[in-house]
Amino acid sequence: MLDLYGTGVESRLLLGTALYPSPAIMADAIRAARCDIVTVSLRRESGSARAGQDFWSFIRDLGLKVLPNTAGCHTVKEAVTTAHMAREIFGTPWVKLEVVTDAETLSPDGVALIEAARILTGEGFEVFPYCTEDLSLAGRLLEAGCRVLMPWGAPIGSARGLNNTYGLRTLRAHFPDVPLIVDAGLGVPSHAAAAMELGFDAVLLNTAVAKAGDPVAMAQAFAGAIEAGRLAFDAVPMEPRDMAAPSTPVLGKAVFE
Repeated sequence: MLDLYGTGVESRLLLGTALYPSPAIMADAIRAARCDIVTVSLRRESGSARAGQDFWSFIRDLGLKVLPNTAGCHTVKEAVTTAHMAREIFGTPWVKLEVVTDAETLSPDGVALIEAARILTGEGFEVFPYCTEDLSLAGRLLEAGCRVLMPWGAPIGSARGLNNTYGLRTLRAHFPDVPLIVDAGLGVPSHAAAAMELGFDAVLLNTAVAKAGDPVAMAQAFAGAIEAGRLAFDAVPMEPRDMAAPSTPVLGKAVFE
């Protein structure tokens, strides 16, 4: 059981709700993924104009925990305003906090992220910050009141997998008791399995599933990979070595003169 701000969830796969060919395919993919949490992007325009109400109702009808996010925000003010509207619309203190530097890399803006996180946690939000694997940034986000971190594997939508395995492994070792969710950049189920084998608590996906040729089958594949990766981590894998080691014991081996 994964504990996120006091809420227990069974599934370690979080799924996004953007870019699917149709709402029906999205719903089928979410069911195939067996996830407990879905993320929803909220633009300031749609929130203030009450646009997209049919979509919000559709998401609620799925009966899952909703994690609204501040995708597309480039400033602290934008992110905080969007978070306020998300709390009003979805009735949850949860928010996936995104503040990015530019539209090309969608890289998290560490300085703005810390400031926005401090403001939102002070207002009672339970913040899930989308960040890099930088240890200093992670520590400052925790100091700002975050109790969950969401480091990227690679830039959003890039499908590159885990760009910095060393950095992610170090982050996991440095914060052993903090829920860490790899968010963004994964492309195939083996990427997700690798993240779980490193000891991460969960994975958040969107594009890899939504843009697949068969989103439903891909969602099912990712669910299986995440379960396998977690089982492997819990089983304590053997350490890699440089030299071969025989699996058949030599004791009792026949000796030919």
